[in-house]
Amino acid sequence: MTETDCPVETPASGPREGAFGNAVALACRECGHQVELGPFYACPECFGPLEVSYEFPAITREEIEAGPRNIWRYQALLPVPTDIQSSPNTEPGFTRLLKADNLGRELGIENLWVKDDSTNPTNSFKDRVVACALSAARELGSKVFACPSTGNLANAVAAAGARAGIKTVVFIPSNLEHPKQVNSAIFTENLVAVDGNYDDVNKLASEIAGEEDGWAFVNVNVRPYYAEGSKTLGYEIAEQLGWRLPDQIVIPVASGSQLTKVDKAFQELIKLGLVEEKPYRIFGAQAEGCGPVATAYKAGTDAIRPVKPDTIAKSLAIGNPADGIYVLDIARRTGGAVEEVTDDEIREGIVLLARTEGIFTETAGGTTVAVTKKLVEVGALDPTQETVVINTGHGLKTLDAVSGQVSAAATIAPSYAAFKATGI
Repeated sequence: MTETDCPVETPASGPREGAFGNAVALACRECGHQVELGPFYACPECFGPLEVSYEFPAITREEIEAGPRNIWRYQALLPVPTDIQSSPNTEPGFTRLLKADNLGRELGIENLWVKDDSTNPTNSFKDRVVACALSAARELGSKVFACPSTGNLANAVAAAGARAGIKTVVFIPSNLEHPKQVNSAIFTENLVAVDGNYDDVNKLASEIAGEEDGWAFVNVNVRPYYAEGSKTLGYEIAEQLGWRLPDQIVIPVASGSQLTKVDKAFQELIKLGLVEEKPYRIFGAQAEGCGPVATAYKAGTDAIRPVKPDTIAKSLAIGNPADGIYVLDIARRTGGAVEEVTDDEIREGIVLLARTEGIFTETAGGTTVAVTKKLVEVGALDPTQETVVINTGHGLKTLDAVSGQVSAAATIAPSYAAFKATGI
């Protein structure tokens, strides 16, 4: 199966045969022009973003189910070699899909699931994308593994680099939550804090990538391979639902890449005959303090105006989202929407998920839960249809966000009488 019929430029030299599995080229998402597989991320014809194009063989459910209980069970659908399991990596994925009946009752949704990616090796979905980026970096002969990050990505890159034995450098905004800084610094001595927001950090990373040879910035010059890792969320959800697609899914939006790749995964599964084709609706979740995609969606425009982030949801604080326009396209095509919520609603979402399903989510997950609640209230999401919400990370990374929301119910003397007096 070929995703596009545009001719591929032939490389003079390149990675070993099979380095990128069933991937055949990098294709421009705007004009369709193709280039060889390599450390490229912008189209030489129109400067549009490149993404991986494949020729998939026939693949069966049984072949996938016989694979390892991590993302490499989908090796044939990813830009990685067949021997990927022999390369040291953090082996992320195949996280739990929980039936969330308690949360569903609170939100008024009859059939609700939570895809809980907080149980990945560094407690966020970023382990998925980093595993694919690490494979590309290794196959391209990179000497340094690096990233600009709002936190979770830095954690995942630092850990994966340590596991692979490659020099790792991670760049973060200097005001990032302290737990996320510690979670990166524990894995690498090369944590660099930059005075500025994520967009400033990303710009610096792009400059370094252009000047330094052998540096693989996971979300810059190997971004096409990195982004493909998010497809595994879509694959797993479909497989865990018994090889079917949900009616509705709510996904947090930072750069927008995760949402676009879950849609790509659903489309690939349909084309390969692994799931039955059916309508599904995709919803995006943002914070009001950084909601440029939600703003554009509500305005009915395709133009996304960059903003300066001001929200507790720092993992979503990308003021100029690279895939924002594609999020808009998907939300509109599928009949979904992009919604935003306040910081207070995000905090309430964190507490609600914890007290209904025993899942402690970070601010991105709180945003997704709060947006789901709002979507039901405004009538955008159908509460009678099967719905999946994605929790992308663990709440221990953003303790400050809710430290003022929860505390001991009472402080008492060590006596039964004192306990009884609490009324608990």
